[in-house]
Amino acid sequence: MNELTNTFAQISAFMWGLPLVILLVGGGLFFVLHSRFMPYLHLKHAVDITLGKFSEEDSKEKAQGDLTHFQALMVALSGTLGLGNIAGVAVAITIGGAGAIFWMWVTAVVGIATKFYTATLAVKYRGLDRSGRIQGGPMYVIREGLGKKWLPLAWLFCLGGIFGALPIFQINQLVQVLRDFIAIPHGLATVNDHFSFDLITGLLLCFLITYIVMGKLERLAKITSRVVPAMVICYFLLTLGVLVQNISAIPDAFISIFVGAFSGSSVAGGFIGSVVLIGVQRGAFSNEAGIGTESMAHGAAKTNEPIREGLVATLGPIVDTLLVCTCTALAILVTDIGDLQLTGVSLTAQAFEQAFPSIGGYFLTIIVFFLSTSTVLTFWYYGSKCAEFLLGKRFEQAYVWFYLCLIIVGAVSSLALVINLIDIMYALMAIPTMISTVLLAPKVTEQAKIYFSKMKS
Repeated sequence: MNELTNTFAQISAFMWGLPLVILLVGGGLFFVLHSRFMPYLHLKHAVDITLGKFSEEDSKEKAQGDLTHFQALMVALSGTLGLGNIAGVAVAITIGGAGAIFWMWVTAVVGIATKFYTATLAVKYRGLDRSGRIQGGPMYVIREGLGKKWLPLAWLFCLGGIFGALPIFQINQLVQVLRDFIAIPHGLATVNDHFSFDLITGLLLCFLITYIVMGKLERLAKITSRVVPAMVICYFLLTLGVLVQNISAIPDAFISIFVGAFSGSSVAGGFIGSVVLIGVQRGAFSNEAGIGTESMAHGAAKTNEPIREGLVATLGPIVDTLLVCTCTALAILVTDIGDLQLTGVSLTAQAFEQAFPSIGGYFLTIIVFFLSTSTVLTFWYYGSKCAEFLLGKRFEQAYVWFYLCLIIVGAVSSLALVINLIDIMYALMAIPTMISTVLLAPKVTEQAKIYFSKMKS
């Protein structure tokens, strides 16, 4: 297992080198300039669309798709608003120091433009799957927008999606917080003997998620539309309580972020590039801008106006990285718990436990439970779509059961092994997503001109 972990770490470090950082951040900057800041100038319009202001127009147009704009955003957010924002931020700070948060912000800011382009294309270039159902996502964008000669890129994306959407990270961290704040304090497990607890918890989570998965996209949309907004509000309130108690430390926390962003002193080797790489890597894991998974949710939106869903998608990085990730980072930094040798979600949980003794860990456990399970459900949807595109309907059904079994595996897996595997798969998805989006960027600007000219008339 240690050899496998080291091998995955080496592959992940290679794939998340400077070329991929340039592709994600540089590609995002290209979209910012190519769009002439369009998505940033129409954020209010994006909010109006999300809140249903144009739903009647979509209905009159007999629009294709299964989800309202709000449901599509909630499904997309349930895939990004999870342990990437809670455990992922803690991992970024542990490995790259406070400065990594700055580069997560950079990824999110340019990611607004990236999501505008990827989600717009996901609706514009929807295609039929093998069962004759209309679908959206990078693989369909590549097939319908670029043609069959580019299909190897679509296959590469699907391969990354099948394995990158596996539930092992989310379940691993959920079980960890349940163990640390419920099982061990109540004698259900110990620090050195927790395999039985992890296994039983994995089995129970598998049964719960199986029930919801059987309801498919409709049940998933209903659950995420209720759970995600409620949990985000709860998390904001919990973080606000931490920050109010440590209000004098907030300026120093921001200073450490900005100073650390341009200093390599907080990472091994003292290389500033390491801070940048870690920040961009965790930022991509947090908001998925340029990865392409979230555009599968936006591609299911009920609309015939691709620009509308593109604008809705711009709200994703604002909520999940600029707001939620910042809350997590500040909660960790102001409580100054970095010397406790904790990792992942346990580090974040300790920050809340310190602010709210005896109950902080429980509050976070509840939030983590709902966010991580909703993310697992959304990732099932992403992975099954990739499986169907690549290998057909029969394999899609087999993939669902394979996915559910891996919930149990994730409960007892190594965190380092899990993170490196997911990072490798995210890199595999980012390459075809960004290449196809850059090539088709002119189609988005053409669509935007048509849409906004109709809005003015």
